[in-house]
Amino acid sequence: MSFDLVIRDGLVFDGTRAPRMIADIGILQGRIVAIGNLAKASAERTIDAAGLHVAPGFIDLHTHYDAQVFWDPYCTLSGWHGVTSVAIGNCGFGFAPTRAENRDRSMRSMTRVEAIPLRSMELGLPWDWETFPEYLSSLERTPKAVNLLPYVPVGPLLTWVMGFEAAKAGKMPTHDEHCQLVALLEEALDAGACGWSAQRLPPTGPAAAQRDFDGTPMPTDVMHDETSLLLAEVLGRRNEGIIQMTLISGDPKADALHFEAIAKVSRRPVLYNVVQARDDRPDVHRKALSWLRRCRERGIRVYGQGQTTDAGFTFTFEEWNLFDDSDAWCEATTGTASERLRKLSDPSRRQGLKNEPSDATTGAMAGIVVLAARSQRYAKYKEWTIAEIGKAEGKDPIDAMLDIAVDEDLKTLFYVSPPNCDSELLREIVDDESVLFGVSDGGAHTKFLTAGRYPTETLTRIVREHGMISLEEAHWRLSSLPAQYAGFRNRGTIQIGAPADVIVYDYENLTIRPSEIAHDLPGGEWRRIQRASGYRSVIVNGVVTIEDDVQTNVAPGKLLRYGSG
Repeated sequence: MSFDLVIRDGLVFDGTRAPRMIADIGILQGRIVAIGNLAKASAERTIDAAGLHVAPGFIDLHTHYDAQVFWDPYCTLSGWHGVTSVAIGNCGFGFAPTRAENRDRSMRSMTRVEAIPLRSMELGLPWDWETFPEYLSSLERTPKAVNLLPYVPVGPLLTWVMGFEAAKAGKMPTHDEHCQLVALLEEALDAGACGWSAQRLPPTGPAAAQRDFDGTPMPTDVMHDETSLLLAEVLGRRNEGIIQMTLISGDPKADALHFEAIAKVSRRPVLYNVVQARDDRPDVHRKALSWLRRCRERGIRVYGQGQTTDAGFTFTFEEWNLFDDSDAWCEATTGTASERLRKLSDPSRRQGLKNEPSDATTGAMAGIVVLAARSQRYAKYKEWTIAEIGKAEGKDPIDAMLDIAVDEDLKTLFYVSPPNCDSELLREIVDDESVLFGVSDGGAHTKFLTAGRYPTETLTRIVREHGMISLEEAHWRLSSLPAQYAGFRNRGTIQIGAPADVIVYDYENLTIRPSEIAHDLPGGEWRRIQRASGYRSVIVNGVVTIEDDVQTNVAPGKLLRYGSG
């Protein structure tokens, strides 16, 4: 038999948790058609995988590449780290449906909540759509090196039907407006969407962590329970699709009951964001894991998406927006760089910032470090915590941090450690085999965060360094499990008949490269990136898209309408 591509003599992890095996893989017309001993087979191309690991491509279910895919076919960072399929439209945020007159407002809404540069969106989005089906057609025309699975973001549905002001005011939709919302969702599902998504955070206060460009709530933050249940009923009636939602109301029991109600009404998988270990509050993730376990025992399909990367945030106050869980900090960091400088310089605001700290600035401030100061005066404080600097300067740590930032025109580089550095607490999340790995937020917070590295980090840190799980388990959790939850058809495993999304990697030498700045966004905008070393081949639909960690600049990716393709 002749093949387009044969991967020879690799150590194969098929994604089903079956034991590893040395085998050849034959690929023809984009699909896996033979597995085993293919020594006598001919092929147009052969990849020698002797001494290497072969596995299904990774599936990333939490990204924000809705804009970036139009200028970055590889959806990097994800595409550099073995990811062959991504879900877009998470958290209720996206660009369709959007009327032409609301395009600017739609883009501005993504500049703070997901920190995507406005200029890049203005130059990079083709805007050859208004409706959701038209958006999918645009995605289908766009060259892609990864596969895309589209959620319907609920935010644009609300603003299309109610207008921005009414949607953001939290008004209950009328009966007619609810009917219109249902019709729009049905239209999107008919076109191939995989389900719907929403972020539901309080309008203000300690849990209001992600806000609109002007500091106000996002439309889904003030969406009513009745609306989300109505949208869940649509999936139940159709018996298809999934729901991704973040819900924090301040009442964990009420939140849990609402998730369960949505799952019961829809009888579809509901992905809960986010299960994250906190070194200072381990009860949070333990309670979440216990609740998710009880859901499974009762047959209620609520599943956790786990924060398994220890990527922290690198930032300056010129653009930093992730202290929005504090009203005082949100107000002080809203506006242009010059407006921020004025507000952060204002002594009358300082006490309010100390009295109402962000969750990221609480405690001993041990997680906030000066990475790089621009002036000689502060150069000695490189890699000091702001608590240490405050002690040396005889100041409150917040004053110390902001005095340095203001003196250096907000260009001082800081680092915020993630709250989940304790590997033993992470192990508790990893041990729950129903929890998805990741929450990369790929395409968002690009000046601050490089969490798209999480698949490589899973293999190097969780498996190789700490031995928390086997490689068989890791590949199931990174590929097959997300495929099952999200309704991918035939993807996520290496099996005969499956689309040929495959990675070949050097396990012992697999690494995450250091963080760097790349000026590769439209308009010359920059972002922080982390590449990988050790991926010998990444194959999407039978075509090699990365070879020895270098893009081959081909575009075999597909829009996976209904998860198929």
